[in-house]
Amino acid sequence: MLTITSLTKTYENQPLLKGISFSVAQGETVCLLGASGSGKSTILRIIAGLEQAESGELAWDGQSLAGIPTYRRRFSLMFQDYGLFPHLSVFENVAFGLRVQKTAGDVVGRVRECLELVHLSGFEQRRVTELSGGEQQRVALARALAPRPRLLMLDEPLGALDRALKESLLGELRQILRQAGIPAIYVTHDQQEAFSLADRIILLRDGQIAQAGTPPEVFAKPANGWVASFLGLGNVVKPGEGGGALHASGLDLHKTLLLRPQAVRVSAGGTVSGVVADVVFRGDVFRVELQNGWYFLLPQAPQVGELVHLDVFNVEALP
Repeated sequence: MLTITSLTKTYENQPLLKGISFSVAQGETVCLLGASGSGKSTILRIIAGLEQAESGELAWDGQSLAGIPTYRRRFSLMFQDYGLFPHLSVFENVAFGLRVQKTAGDVVGRVRECLELVHLSGFEQRRVTELSGGEQQRVALARALAPRPRLLMLDEPLGALDRALKESLLGELRQILRQAGIPAIYVTHDQQEAFSLADRIILLRDGQIAQAGTPPEVFAKPANGWVASFLGLGNVVKPGEGGGALHASGLDLHKTLLLRPQAVRVSAGGTVSGVVADVVFRGDVFRVELQNGWYFLLPQAPQVGELVHLDVFNVEALP
Protein backbone atom coordinates (compact mmCIF):
# COMPACT_ATOMS: atom_id res chain seq x y z
CA MET A 1 0.00 0.00 0.00
CA LEU A 2 1.14 3.51 -0.86
CA THR A 3 0.59 6.08 1.90
CA ILE A 4 0.98 9.82 1.33
CA THR A 5 0.86 12.16 4.30
CA SER A 6 0.76 15.98 4.31
CA LEU A 7 2.68 16.62 1.07
CA THR A 8 3.55 20.24 0.37
CA LYS A 9 5.30 21.79 -2.61
CA THR A 10 5.89 25.36 -3.80
CA TYR A 11 7.09 26.83 -7.09
CA GLU A 12 8.42 30.39 -7.33
CA ASN A 13 7.02 31.07 -3.85
CA GLN A 14 3.56 29.92 -4.94
CA PRO A 15 2.05 26.86 -3.21
CA LEU A 16 1.42 23.95 -5.56
CA LEU A 17 0.47 21.30 -2.99
CA LYS A 18 -1.07 22.11 0.39
CA GLY A 19 -1.00 19.14 2.74
CA ILE A 20 -2.05 16.31 0.41
CA SER A 21 -2.83 13.02 2.17
CA PHE A 22 -4.27 9.80 0.73
CA SER A 23 -3.47 6.11 0.29
CA VAL A 24 -3.73 3.53 -2.50
CA ALA A 25 -4.52 -0.05 -1.51
CA GLN A 26 -3.48 -3.22 -3.32
CA GLY A 27 -5.52 -3.67 -6.51
CA GLU A 28 -7.20 -0.26 -6.15
CA THR A 29 -7.41 2.35 -8.92
CA VAL A 30 -7.41 5.89 -7.55
CA CYS A 31 -8.16 8.77 -9.92
CA LEU A 32 -6.67 12.19 -9.28
CA LEU A 33 -9.22 14.47 -10.92
CA GLY A 34 -8.85 18.20 -11.38
CA ALA A 35 -8.31 21.10 -13.74
CA SER A 36 -4.92 22.04 -15.16
CA GLY A 37 -2.71 23.45 -12.42
CA SER A 38 -4.51 21.68 -9.58
CA GLY A 39 -1.40 19.63 -8.69
CA LYS A 40 -2.23 16.23 -10.20
CA SER A 41 0.93 15.67 -12.24
CA THR A 42 3.15 17.15 -9.53
CA ILE A 43 1.88 14.50 -7.12
CA LEU A 44 2.75 11.76 -9.62
CA ARG A 45 6.25 13.10 -10.17
CA ILE A 46 6.88 13.24 -6.41
CA ILE A 47 5.65 9.66 -5.98
CA ALA A 48 7.90 8.56 -8.86
CA GLY A 49 10.89 10.31 -7.30
CA LEU A 50 11.27 12.77 -10.19
CA GLU A 51 10.58 15.74 -7.90
CA GLN A 52 10.96 16.32 -4.19
CA ALA A 53 8.26 17.53 -1.81
CA GLU A 54 9.22 20.22 0.67
CA SER A 55 7.48 18.43 3.50
CA GLY A 56 5.36 15.38 4.09
CA GLU A 57 5.93 11.64 3.89
CA LEU A 58 5.65 8.89 1.30
CA ALA A 59 5.71 5.26 2.39
CA TRP A 60 5.24 1.87 0.79
CA ASP A 61 3.89 -0.81 3.11
CA GLY A 62 4.99 1.34 6.03
CA GLN A 63 8.55 1.83 4.78
CA SER A 64 9.58 5.41 4.01
CA LEU A 65 10.49 6.23 0.39
CA ALA A 66 12.67 9.17 1.46
CA GLY A 67 16.00 8.99 -0.32
CA ILE A 68 14.98 6.01 -2.46
CA PRO A 69 15.92 6.74 -6.11
CA THR A 70 13.36 6.39 -8.88
CA TYR A 71 14.70 3.12 -10.29
CA ARG A 72 14.57 1.38 -6.90
CA ARG A 73 10.96 2.32 -6.18
CA ARG A 74 9.67 -0.14 -8.80
CA PHE A 75 6.90 2.20 -9.91
CA SER A 76 5.90 2.65 -13.56
CA LEU A 77 4.81 6.01 -14.96
CA MET A 78 2.98 6.30 -18.29
CA PHE A 79 2.66 9.75 -19.87
CA GLN A 80 0.10 11.16 -22.28
CA ASP A 81 2.53 11.14 -25.23
CA TYR A 82 3.42 7.48 -24.46
CA GLY A 83 7.19 8.02 -24.99
CA LEU A 84 7.53 5.12 -27.45
CA PHE A 85 10.73 4.72 -29.46
CA PRO A 86 9.79 5.13 -33.14
CA HIS A 87 12.86 3.26 -34.41
CA LEU A 88 12.07 0.15 -32.36
CA SER A 89 9.50 -2.58 -32.93
CA VAL A 90 6.55 -3.19 -30.64
CA PHE A 91 8.48 -6.07 -29.05
CA GLU A 92 11.59 -3.96 -28.42
CA ASN A 93 9.55 -1.11 -26.96
CA VAL A 94 7.85 -3.42 -24.45
CA ALA A 95 11.12 -5.20 -23.66
CA PHE A 96 13.03 -1.94 -23.13
CA GLY A 97 12.22 -1.54 -19.44
CA LEU A 98 12.98 -5.19 -18.72
CA ARG A 99 16.43 -4.88 -20.26
CA VAL A 100 17.25 -1.54 -18.64
CA GLN A 101 16.34 -2.99 -15.24
CA LYS A 102 18.17 -6.23 -16.10
CA THR A 103 15.10 -8.19 -15.09
CA ALA A 104 15.80 -11.84 -14.50
CA GLY A 105 13.69 -14.40 -16.30
CA ASP A 106 12.15 -14.95 -19.71
CA VAL A 107 12.03 -11.55 -21.47
CA VAL A 108 10.36 -12.97 -24.59
CA GLY A 109 7.70 -14.73 -22.54
CA ARG A 110 6.98 -11.66 -20.41
CA VAL A 111 6.67 -9.38 -23.46
CA ARG A 112 4.25 -11.79 -25.11
CA GLU A 113 2.27 -12.09 -21.88
CA CYS A 114 1.89 -8.31 -21.64
CA LEU A 115 0.96 -7.93 -25.32
CA GLU A 116 -1.69 -10.59 -24.86
CA LEU A 117 -3.02 -8.72 -21.83
CA VAL A 118 -3.48 -5.54 -23.91
CA HIS A 119 -4.88 -7.48 -26.90
CA LEU A 120 -1.87 -6.97 -29.19
CA SER A 121 -0.72 -10.55 -29.70
CA GLY A 122 0.91 -10.86 -33.13
CA PHE A 123 2.07 -7.23 -33.18
CA GLU A 124 5.58 -8.02 -31.91
CA GLN A 125 7.45 -7.08 -35.11
CA ARG A 126 5.31 -4.10 -36.11
CA ARG A 127 6.87 -0.65 -35.95
CA VAL A 128 5.07 1.67 -33.56
CA THR A 129 4.83 4.33 -36.31
CA GLU A 130 2.50 1.96 -38.18
CA LEU A 131 0.04 1.75 -35.29
CA SER A 132 -3.10 3.73 -34.56
CA GLY A 133 -3.28 6.01 -31.53
CA GLY A 134 -5.21 3.40 -29.58
CA GLU A 135 -2.69 0.69 -30.43
CA GLN A 136 0.22 2.91 -29.40
CA GLN A 137 -1.53 3.54 -26.09
CA ARG A 138 -1.75 -0.22 -25.52
CA VAL A 139 1.94 -0.71 -26.34
CA ALA A 140 2.85 1.98 -23.80
CA LEU A 141 0.65 0.27 -21.22
CA ALA A 142 2.24 -3.12 -21.93
CA ARG A 143 5.70 -1.57 -21.51
CA ALA A 144 4.67 -0.04 -18.17
CA LEU A 145 3.33 -3.39 -16.94
CA ALA A 146 6.19 -5.55 -18.20
CA PRO A 147 8.61 -5.03 -15.25
CA ARG A 148 5.85 -6.05 -12.80
CA PRO A 149 5.76 -2.67 -11.01
CA ARG A 150 4.45 -2.37 -7.48
CA LEU A 151 2.47 0.70 -8.56
CA LEU A 152 1.27 1.90 -11.97
CA MET A 153 0.82 5.64 -12.58
CA LEU A 154 -0.94 6.99 -15.67
CA ASP A 155 -0.80 10.70 -16.49
CA GLU A 156 -3.66 11.64 -18.87
CA PRO A 157 -3.07 8.49 -20.96
CA LEU A 158 -6.19 8.99 -23.11
CA GLY A 159 -5.92 12.76 -23.46
CA ALA A 160 -4.74 12.72 -27.08
CA LEU A 161 -7.46 10.36 -28.33
CA ASP A 162 -10.83 11.27 -29.83
CA ARG A 163 -14.00 10.74 -27.79
CA ALA A 164 -15.18 7.54 -29.53
CA LEU A 165 -11.80 5.82 -29.19
CA LYS A 166 -11.44 7.06 -25.62
CA GLU A 167 -14.77 5.52 -24.61
CA SER A 168 -13.80 2.21 -26.22
CA LEU A 169 -10.41 2.09 -24.52
CA LEU A 170 -11.78 3.02 -21.09
CA GLY A 171 -13.56 -0.30 -20.82
CA GLU A 172 -10.48 -2.20 -21.95
CA LEU A 173 -8.23 -0.28 -19.56
CA ARG A 174 -10.55 -1.04 -16.65
CA GLN A 175 -10.39 -4.77 -17.44
CA ILE A 176 -6.61 -4.71 -17.91
CA LEU A 177 -6.01 -2.99 -14.57
CA ARG A 178 -8.32 -5.47 -12.86
CA GLN A 179 -6.51 -8.42 -14.45
CA ALA A 180 -3.07 -7.02 -13.62
CA GLY A 181 -4.14 -6.69 -9.98
CA ILE A 182 -1.71 -3.91 -9.12
CA PRO A 183 -2.58 -0.55 -7.51
CA ALA A 184 -2.86 2.32 -9.96
CA ILE A 185 -3.06 6.11 -9.83
CA TYR A 186 -4.81 7.60 -12.85
CA VAL A 187 -4.55 11.35 -13.50
CA THR A 188 -7.21 13.07 -15.59
CA HIS A 189 -9.16 16.31 -16.00
CA ASP A 190 -12.03 14.37 -17.58
CA GLN A 191 -14.93 13.63 -15.21
CA GLN A 192 -16.26 10.80 -17.37
CA GLU A 193 -12.90 8.99 -17.32
CA ALA A 194 -12.72 9.28 -13.53
CA PHE A 195 -16.26 8.02 -12.93
CA SER A 196 -15.81 5.16 -15.43
CA LEU A 197 -12.45 3.92 -14.19
CA ALA A 198 -11.91 4.76 -10.53
CA ASP A 199 -12.50 2.73 -7.42
CA ARG A 200 -11.97 6.02 -5.60
CA ILE A 201 -11.83 9.63 -6.82
CA ILE A 202 -9.66 12.34 -5.27
CA LEU A 203 -10.81 15.70 -6.57
CA LEU A 204 -8.13 18.39 -6.44
CA ARG A 205 -8.53 22.15 -6.44
CA ASP A 206 -5.60 24.56 -6.20
CA GLY A 207 -3.31 21.99 -4.62
CA GLN A 208 -5.82 20.77 -2.04
CA ILE A 209 -8.22 17.84 -1.84
CA ALA A 210 -11.72 19.20 -2.40
CA GLN A 211 -13.39 15.80 -1.95
CA ALA A 212 -12.50 12.11 -1.87
CA GLY A 213 -14.74 9.08 -2.15
CA THR A 214 -16.07 6.36 -4.41
CA PRO A 215 -17.72 7.53 -7.65
CA PRO A 216 -21.25 6.87 -6.29
CA GLU A 217 -20.43 8.76 -3.08
CA VAL A 218 -19.03 11.79 -4.89
CA PHE A 219 -21.92 11.82 -7.37
CA ALA A 220 -24.61 11.49 -4.69
CA LYS A 221 -23.16 13.91 -2.14
CA PRO A 222 -20.89 16.61 -3.61
CA ALA A 223 -18.99 18.37 -0.84
CA ASN A 224 -19.89 21.89 -2.00
CA GLY A 225 -21.04 23.99 -4.91
CA TRP A 226 -17.63 24.08 -6.57
CA VAL A 227 -17.45 20.26 -6.63
CA ALA A 228 -20.98 19.97 -8.04
CA SER A 229 -20.21 22.54 -10.72
CA PHE A 230 -16.84 21.02 -11.71
CA LEU A 231 -18.37 17.55 -11.99
CA GLY A 232 -21.27 18.86 -14.06
CA LEU A 233 -23.87 17.43 -11.68
CA GLY A 234 -26.43 20.14 -12.40
CA ASN A 235 -27.34 23.75 -11.80
CA VAL A 236 -25.56 25.28 -8.81
CA VAL A 237 -27.57 28.20 -7.46
CA LYS A 238 -25.72 30.39 -4.97
CA PRO A 239 -27.56 32.39 -2.28
CA GLY A 240 -29.44 35.26 -3.87
CA GLU A 241 -29.07 33.96 -7.44
CA GLY A 242 -32.49 32.32 -7.68
CA GLY A 243 -34.22 35.62 -8.32
CA GLY A 244 -37.75 35.09 -9.53
CA ALA A 245 -36.93 31.75 -11.13
CA LEU A 246 -37.35 29.58 -8.00
CA HIS A 247 -40.86 29.27 -6.61
CA ALA A 248 -41.00 26.19 -4.38
CA SER A 249 -41.91 26.67 -0.76
CA GLY A 250 -39.57 25.12 1.79
CA LEU A 251 -36.38 25.94 -0.14
CA ASP A 252 -33.75 27.78 1.86
CA LEU A 253 -32.62 30.42 -0.63
CA HIS A 254 -29.89 31.48 1.79
CA LYS A 255 -28.00 28.24 1.00
CA THR A 256 -26.26 27.03 -2.14
CA LEU A 257 -28.65 24.72 -3.98
CA LEU A 258 -28.06 21.97 -6.54
CA LEU A 259 -30.83 21.43 -9.10
CA ARG A 260 -30.25 18.09 -10.81
CA PRO A 261 -31.27 18.37 -14.47
CA GLN A 262 -32.63 14.82 -14.87
CA ALA A 263 -35.41 14.74 -12.24
CA VAL A 264 -37.75 17.27 -13.83
CA ARG A 265 -41.11 17.59 -15.60
CA VAL A 266 -43.12 20.37 -17.21
CA SER A 267 -45.78 21.65 -14.82
CA ALA A 268 -47.97 24.76 -14.63
CA GLY A 269 -46.97 25.38 -11.01
CA GLY A 270 -43.35 24.37 -11.25
CA THR A 271 -40.33 24.82 -9.01
CA VAL A 272 -38.53 26.74 -11.77
CA SER A 273 -39.70 29.10 -14.48
CA GLY A 274 -37.77 30.72 -17.27
CA VAL A 275 -37.57 31.53 -20.96
CA VAL A 276 -35.98 28.90 -23.21
CA ALA A 277 -32.72 30.13 -24.75
CA ASP A 278 -31.52 26.95 -26.51
CA VAL A 279 -32.60 23.38 -27.23
CA VAL A 280 -30.15 20.60 -28.18
CA PHE A 281 -31.16 17.04 -29.12
CA ARG A 282 -29.19 14.45 -27.10
CA GLY A 283 -30.51 11.17 -28.49
CA ASP A 284 -33.19 10.20 -25.98
CA VAL A 285 -33.70 13.64 -24.37
CA PHE A 286 -33.45 17.33 -25.16
CA ARG A 287 -31.05 19.58 -23.30
CA VAL A 288 -33.06 22.72 -22.62
CA GLU A 289 -31.15 25.82 -21.50
CA LEU A 290 -32.95 28.79 -19.98
CA GLN A 291 -31.92 32.41 -20.42
CA ASN A 292 -30.44 32.47 -16.90
CA GLY A 293 -28.03 29.65 -17.88
CA TRP A 294 -29.75 26.80 -16.05
CA TYR A 295 -30.32 23.64 -18.06
CA PHE A 296 -32.61 20.62 -17.79
CA LEU A 297 -33.16 17.35 -19.66
CA LEU A 298 -36.66 16.93 -21.08
CA PRO A 299 -38.28 14.17 -23.18
CA GLN A 300 -39.94 16.74 -25.46
CA ALA A 301 -38.57 20.00 -26.85
CA PRO A 302 -40.14 23.36 -26.04
CA GLN A 303 -39.72 26.26 -28.45
CA VAL A 304 -36.88 28.74 -28.10
CA GLY A 305 -38.36 31.88 -26.56
CA GLU A 306 -41.14 29.94 -24.81
CA LEU A 307 -41.80 30.54 -21.10
CA VAL A 308 -41.68 27.16 -19.34
CA HIS A 309 -42.52 26.05 -15.80
CA LEU A 310 -40.73 22.97 -14.46
CA ASP A 311 -41.09 20.80 -11.39
CA VAL A 312 -37.59 19.87 -10.15
CA PHE A 313 -37.81 16.85 -7.86
CA ASN A 314 -34.19 16.77 -6.73
CA VAL A 315 -33.13 20.06 -5.12
CA GLU A 316 -30.25 19.66 -2.67
CA ALA A 317 -28.81 22.14 -0.20
CA LEU A 318 -25.01 22.11 -0.34
CA PRO A 319 -22.50 23.15 2.34
